[in-house]
Amino acid sequence: MSEKNRKIFSSQQKAKIAIEAVRGIKTISEIAQEHIVHPTQIGIWKKELQEQAFTLFDIKRGPKQVDPSTDPERLYSEIGRLKMELDWLKKKSGISR
Repeated sequence: MSEKNRKIFSSQQKAKIAIEAVRGIKTISEIAQEHIVHPTQIGIWKKELQEQAFTLFDIKRGPKQVDPSTDPERLYSEIGRLKMELDWLKKKSGISR
């Protein structure tokens, strides 16, 4: 297959086309002609959308968990430790300020 004929769709475009197919206002053939996509590909995107739609609402509401690597207190202590190590290395190597 020639690379020139291949059209790459973004995830937003795929979602838009799949939602059109799920709505059922137009036939898959009409959607395929409008967006220049093979009807089989639209069927695949539609199936993926329907299978993964339930995961959209799995996320619990409430305060988000804090990533320990971005905790400000831990980062400040890391900066302090690194500064002390740098000062010690400068002192031992004879580099003056």
